[in-house]
Amino acid sequence: MLARLLIAAALVVVVVGVALVARRRPRPAPPPRDAYPVPAQLDRADFPRPDAPWLVAYFWSRTCDSCEGMGEKVAVLESPEVSTARMEAVDDRALHQRYEIAAIPMVLIADADGVVRRSFVGAVSATDLWAALAEVRAADAGARGSGGGVVEPRRGPLED
Repeated sequence: MLARLLIAAALVVVVVGVALVARRRPRPAPPPRDAYPVPAQLDRADFPRPDAPWLVAYFWSRTCDSCEGMGEKVAVLESPEVSTARMEAVDDRALHQRYEIAAIPMVLIADADGVVRRSFVGAVSATDLWAALAEVRAADAGARGSGGGVVEPRRGPLED
């Protein structure tokens, strides 16, 4: 019985020692938020409806699991004021290369001049996309002093 108690005590000491050593080891830093480069400028002539005030460009691949469902989330943002475009990695290889798309899915919200005002790398909810578009449109309207309202994108039967 004494031998069992000594073995149990020794095991407790070893476990506590390992836990203390593990706590003192430096943890690797999380990847930086800008780990993947995002284009700052788009040539609106590369995308449909270059005359629309806003562009939502979606870069994706058929082999990307995270891309599943993103196309529909982007498509509902289409309106007279917002052009949407879906660029698949194989079919639209030239655009992926031109804009050095290193991670997918990537969604870019650009203004009339092609300046990327918001971006998302990785899957994003429809709610976050709608909110980001509304935010940049409202900021633009406020900067121009128009005070105009923001038109909500049409909503479809999507789940976030």
